[in-house]
Amino acid sequence: MAADKTLTIIKPYAVKKRNLGAILAKIEESGFRFCAIKTLQLNKQDAEAFYIEHKDRPFYDELTDFMSSGPVTAAILEKENAVEDFRFLIGATDPSEAKEGTIRKMFATDKAHNAIHGSDSDESAERECDFFFSKRERL
Repeated sequence: MAADKTLTIIKPYAVKKRNLGAILAKIEESGFRFCAIKTLQLNKQDAEAFYIEHKDRPFYDELTDFMSSGPVTAAILEKENAVEDFRFLIGATDPSEAKEGTIRKMFATDKAHNAIHGSDSDESAERECDFFFSKRERL
């Protein structure tokens, strides 16, 4: 039986701060397998499409501006219970509320610059993986 999958995005601020390697190592050390990975630059329209479910929220413009402000690294991760385990690994959206040892506690500066995205459900993971990766780009 295949393991579950989730999507992560290392956000522009974490890439700019040169935290990419340390974050990827922490993910791998936590038992996740990388099925696909790439670094790219989202344009504003891509960011808006990806975060469309937040369109009516007050932070939508700030979020999509930020996500299109520099390179990101997207990856499909595989592990049993991938979504839930990854959400635990990355910690609370607000790093001041995140537990010690979580990625956001270690690498984020504030809620807006929280270093990393993780899918919030299996359904979101499937949609998000399809957004970034074609079938032939995946292991």
